[in-house]
Amino acid sequence: MISRRSLALTLAVAVLSGSALAASGSGSALKMLDPDNDGNLAEAKKAAADLFAKLDPDHDGTLDIRELRGRLTAKELAKADPDHDGTLTLDEYLAVVEQRFKAADPDNDGTLDAKELKSRAGRALLRLLK
Repeated sequence: MISRRSLALTLAVAVLSGSALAASGSGSALKMLDPDNDGNLAEAKKAAADLFAKLDPDHDGTLDIRELRGRLTAKELAKADPDHDGTLTLDEYLAVVEQRFKAADPDNDGTLDAKELKSRAGRALLRLLK
């Protein structure tokens, strides 16, 4: 019997990893995303920080709308951009991840299960991490 947490993490890995999941094997991809099987905010932020580095090919420490590749709309970018420079720093990006994680965690247990990941807020979070 698969646990609720395992199901949630498997779903997250499938969505986040896409074809990389098939290439690397589900065990290693799951371990990479969530090494201690608790699916918490710190791990979501780590995954987001790792992705941020990959999305920043010019290594200027910011992501513009082009580099975000549809993860945020122009309106969402403007809302998440407190200095209004048209880009997000890592801290600004992680703030959006945290906001979306908390929105996807209505029971405030600090973890996301499959049902929470399937919610509108959960899908919005996953867009930032894929």
